[in-house]
Amino acid sequence: MIAEGRVALDGVVLDTPATILQSLTGVTVDGEPIAAPAAARLFLYHKPPGLLVTERDPAGRQTIYDQLPDDLPRLVPVGRLDLNTEGLLLMTTDGELKRQLELPATGVERAYRARAYGPITQEQLEELIHGVEIEGIRYGSINANLERRTGANVWIEMILTEGKNREVRRVLEYLGLKVSRLIRTRYGPFLLGDLAVGEIGEVKQHDVVSFRKDPTRKGGGEAPKLVEKPRREQRGPQQIPSAPKAPTPKPQPARRITKTSANRADKAAFAEPTRQAQPGRDPVVLTKATKVKRFYDAKPKAGTEPVAPRAIAPGQRPKVFSPELGRNVRAKPGRTATPTETAERKPAKATPRTAGKARAAPSKPARVKIHKSRTRK
Repeated sequence: MIAEGRVALDGVVLDTPATILQSLTGVTVDGEPIAAPAAARLFLYHKPPGLLVTERDPAGRQTIYDQLPDDLPRLVPVGRLDLNTEGLLLMTTDGELKRQLELPATGVERAYRARAYGPITQEQLEELIHGVEIEGIRYGSINANLERRTGANVWIEMILTEGKNREVRRVLEYLGLKVSRLIRTRYGPFLLGDLAVGEIGEVKQHDVVSFRKDPTRKGGGEAPKLVEKPRREQRGPQQIPSAPKAPTPKPQPARRITKTSANRADKAAFAEPTRQAQPGRDPVVLTKATKVKRFYDAKPKAGTEPVAPRAIAPGQRPKVFSPELGRNVRAKPGRTATPTETAERKPAKATPRTAGKARAAPSKPARVKIHKSRTRK
């Protein structure tokens, strides 16, 4: 941009980048003044175990950026925590602040709590104050204290200023311990406190300014302001209403079992279940009670007027009995059929349902055509 002549200082175009500035006052790019740099922001994140401190993983494993809210600015982590290490992770928007927090020369302390398995004494831990060399790597002074014992496990607090890769685990393994849990509780003056797992909070601006003036101070400051996660609904514990108690059944007297009742129970157990008739599939079987009911329903009741004969409209030709031919014939158009002449169609007898293939219907006798002029005796 300077080579293209786009940068100017107090109206004079700069021709070399070797220009020392005390401030950005009077500096313009394309005629527009440069805005003041944004203040550095610092966030505290309670990293859960099982997440990688990286932007992306070629193996497809979850990272811390998969769990952070979407409305946060671009953040870079301060240092790293192993996959199985949990606790406080600092994240910032300013690269200079990140470098100041990470440099061992700054002397920023990191505090850890480790749960390990194996025998250890306080005297062995105090020897770490002089440093230790493991496989050619020199680790600086470590302030270690034995907190308590829980069976074969011990809780150890360790404070160090270097923060090399896997430093706490390698030192404890060098002492013959097997680390089962590792939590970072403090980074400089910033404490994990009561920040829940997976939550992120922002440090107040005056605390960030105070730290940059005195990076070696321990603790202090106000609690971080929590950042809400809009994409994940946080609900409190739901109270499940207790189910109503069922009434206690009254004791029933013992039933006396006789030989007859036992036989009936046996017959009922081995009896075939009754199946309801399905309309359209099973034939209609008229029982004796049904026939009697239909007969009395069709019989006219006393005191009612007889039904008048229905007039046959043109085009409708009901069947009537012809005494001349001795069979039912179609009535002529316009003729009124009397109830006695109207042919009554008898319902066909229903055959019982049998298993297997249906039997072939018997052949019908051939019909004989009789001329109308002849009479049948």
